[in-house]
Amino acid sequence: MVTVAAQTSVWAGKLFSDGWSAGGGEPIEVRAPATGELLVSVSSATAADLDRAVASAGTAQPRWAGLTYDQRVAVMLRAAQLLGQDPDRLGHWLVNEAGSGQGKAAFEVGLVTTELQEAAALASHPYGEILRSSKPRLSVARRVPVGVVGVISPFNFPGILSMRSVAPALALGNAVILKPDPRTSVSGWLALAALLEEAGLPQGVLHVLPGGGELGAAIVSHPGIPCLSFTGSTAAGRKVGAAAGPLLKKVHLELGGNNALLVLPDADVEAAASAGAWGSFLHQGQVCMTTGRHLVHSSMAQEYVAALAEKARNIPVGDPADPANALGPIIDAHQRDRIHSLVTSSVEAGAKLHAGGEYDDLFYMPTVITDLTTESPAWKEEIFGPVAPVMTYDTVEEAIEIINASEYGLTVGILTSNAYKAFELAERIESGAVHINDQTVDDEASIPFGGVKASGVGGRFGGPTANLDTFTETQWITMQAEIERYPF
Repeated sequence: MVTVAAQTSVWAGKLFSDGWSAGGGEPIEVRAPATGELLVSVSSATAADLDRAVASAGTAQPRWAGLTYDQRVAVMLRAAQLLGQDPDRLGHWLVNEAGSGQGKAAFEVGLVTTELQEAAALASHPYGEILRSSKPRLSVARRVPVGVVGVISPFNFPGILSMRSVAPALALGNAVILKPDPRTSVSGWLALAALLEEAGLPQGVLHVLPGGGELGAAIVSHPGIPCLSFTGSTAAGRKVGAAAGPLLKKVHLELGGNNALLVLPDADVEAAASAGAWGSFLHQGQVCMTTGRHLVHSSMAQEYVAALAEKARNIPVGDPADPANALGPIIDAHQRDRIHSLVTSSVEAGAKLHAGGEYDDLFYMPTVITDLTTESPAWKEEIFGPVAPVMTYDTVEEAIEIINASEYGLTVGILTSNAYKAFELAERIESGAVHINDQTVDDEASIPFGGVKASGVGGRFGGPTANLDTFTETQWITMQAEIERYPF
């Protein structure tokens, strides 16, 4: 059984609240951003709930870690199978609760399924090595679980950005305390906690505690949680790092980005504009990997902007419950107003709108903006909205300097007809990922993903090596046939 702060029941792949509170926390009303409809009410977790969850996780974790690896594999594979058989158990909530377009929701469900499958493979991966020693003995390094992992996940891709920490942490024998964003308490993990429970995860190994920033701070400072995996804004990540540092915790911070798409003068303009539109507008731009800066050679800029603006004006925006709408709402009014402020302040400073720049309720229209400087708010800051700022350059050296001037370093795309030339440029770019002839939004469960500079610190997600580094500790063991003799 999986412990959650609000009791839930599952019927026909749907999750419902029965109004029962485990700890007496204030109710969290989860509403559809597209319509304002109340979807579900869950009880927020209190400090007492957190203490009980940590104690329970600490008791359950050694038993879970003591299982043979194939028993943990069976849970991961069964969960992947259940989600594959009924993707709507998550997809329904991604559309209604997170405001995801149906294509994005289906894509995210697929990513979650893949994370479970990769976690199953991780559980059977070799977890140590035989080391050379100057003494006649066996010298071994092996990876052991850290114990209890605290996971704090965001609202934008709530299923995958929780699962990419939870699944490998569990597969490697850890217990997990998860706090999803309160705006996506269900798709951010109550729905998937029910999935893992059905798949056979033992009681006490996973605890889902819905709540806000105060609860997140309590998780960061709790002495019973030695490892933290945080995905969110750079500003929030700095606070997590500052609080966890004196406690000497193992901290993984996956933070924001202001990602550049470099369009070289030999690129196909129409294809480049298509890639640029996808990179900037997917899920309303609410992705850490969103293309936030378009750098286009001056010889082709006019044609590129015209093509990009035409695409922006023709993307259907509305309630994602209607499959005709490719884009849905911004998560809430606060975020919408921040997006609009960055756009309008840039326009007031001299920038030019070619599409968008307006909204209807929480639906922000895909926006294309030019005539920016490197100090324009819409260029300098991470917007986290469907906005494509475009700047021109004359030389590749100038473009690389502009790309690297950002405090962020998450992902960069380079579009060109000469892929090897772009490969040579990649080593000069300060970024955790460089995609040649693709836009900036991409991730796979099997690769080590993460950023540099203000985009992240503390390790990577994905792939056996990165996940072992993040969610385990190294233990050195030596063994010899007889007791070593010493001179006293």
